[in-house]
Amino acid sequence: MESDLAKRLMWSGLQAGLGALSGIIVQRVAVLVWRRAFGEEPPE
Repeated sequence: MESDLAKRLMWSGLQAGLGALSGIIVQRVAVLVWRRAFGEEPPE
């Protein structure tokens, strides 16, 4: 049986990984929206 600490660490790792992935996806969608709206690359 796994310890409570191991489960908490796995949960934290899952949250961190999904948070990073969602940030990447949001960034890419924002760039696509900007390009379609203004016809140019977004500012840096």
